[in-house]
Amino acid sequence: MVVPRLVVAAPSSGSGKTTVATGLMAALRARGLKVSPHKVGPDYIDPGYHALATGRPGRNLDPWLVGEERVRPLFLHGAAGCDVAVVEGVMGLFDGKGDTDFASTAHVARLLDAPVVLVVDAARQSRSVAAVAHGFAGFDPRVRVGGVVLNRVGSDRHEELCRSALASAGMPVLGAIRRDDAIATPSRHLGLVPAAEREAEAVASVDRLAALVARSCDLDALLRLAASAPPLDGAPWEPPRAERADRPVVAVAGGAAFTFGYAEHVELLRAAGADVAVFDPLRDEALPDGTAALVVGGGFPEVYAAELAANEPLRQEVAAFRGPIAAECAGLLYLCEELDGRRMCGRVPGRARMTSRLTLGYRDAVALRRTPLTAEGERFRGHEFHRTVVERAGEPLFRWAGGADGFGDALVTASYLHLHWAGSPAAAQRLVSASRSPSVLR
Repeated sequence: MVVPRLVVAAPSSGSGKTTVATGLMAALRARGLKVSPHKVGPDYIDPGYHALATGRPGRNLDPWLVGEERVRPLFLHGAAGCDVAVVEGVMGLFDGKGDTDFASTAHVARLLDAPVVLVVDAARQSRSVAAVAHGFAGFDPRVRVGGVVLNRVGSDRHEELCRSALASAGMPVLGAIRRDDAIATPSRHLGLVPAAEREAEAVASVDRLAALVARSCDLDALLRLAASAPPLDGAPWEPPRAERADRPVVAVAGGAAFTFGYAEHVELLRAAGADVAVFDPLRDEALPDGTAALVVGGGFPEVYAAELAANEPLRQEVAAFRGPIAAECAGLLYLCEELDGRRMCGRVPGRARMTSRLTLGYRDAVALRRTPLTAEGERFRGHEFHRTVVERAGEPLFRWAGGADGFGDALVTASYLHLHWAGSPAAAQRLVSASRSPSVLR
């Protein structure tokens, strides 16, 4: 399959990858192109901005969560019918799991055979940008760095010095972006504020990024670089289908407090035979009609604890709900008895609170019992990212080297682990099956 594509990478976090990638997506869309947005790694926040920029679901590509063999099919699935695909990297180009480059931006670029655009923060340097670019271009010959976008350029003279140095190193300059504090996106304890929480402000922010990239970068050169990517073999990913006449309703939490979720999860649920209905625990006082199962994913319930607590009708309905529930991270907090001293749903025996400590990393976990999503002894690859703790007694649901987490029983799967169901497709099928006959788990 022919898919023009490029990967936007950087030497380190904070160099401006999100600015360039999101602005490029939006600028290409403004040209009338259908743009497929992707993000390396488990990040949920950047894909929200990508979705605003392109009008398509932002999709993640993570070899750890889904397996190397699924990265290319998932990419082809997301890019179907598009004119060009833009993949935003994660951290530094070669930063992967532990001391390897597994699940790094470079790893994904190799799996996709995609050229790389290196975003270099030019602040406080000039000729040295060429040394940085040259070093990254030569570090792994399997990764093709096709050019540089200079970020935070201070003046015409500064840009001239940087361009001259890069020309002498034989590195094309595909753009030069001036310092502009107006393009900053607000952040808090876990990174950028999600686009779904900013609404109109986020749309305006993406529009500014589009204009910035359009005037600062050579879009034609970037498109030529994307078109230089060779055809990709293999078939697009498709969720396994189980067509049945009876389609249970799976209610998926959304709204400002629950913004984290992979696009493939809803696709998997529908393919497994469910109808998906989104509800907002901040605003809706009842679950969608006919709800047979709940999915409460990630987000920032700690920011909205007072509002979630105030929605007592919905909390009581969730507390009394006796269909299968799949909850992760934010969903776990919502199901607890309390969050920062405020009353939650009480389906998980435990109290949650904010902490100053960041828990972050990939986990290779084993499920210790059967739940609506898990089988005893089954392995799951997940990711943790939170600044909260849950204080509870009892045997955890998951265990891994150096840690354990979660709560599970016949109806509830709840833990801090973020799972990508494309890497564990049985999870969605089990949840839908359990929603038809929850008594089989008891």
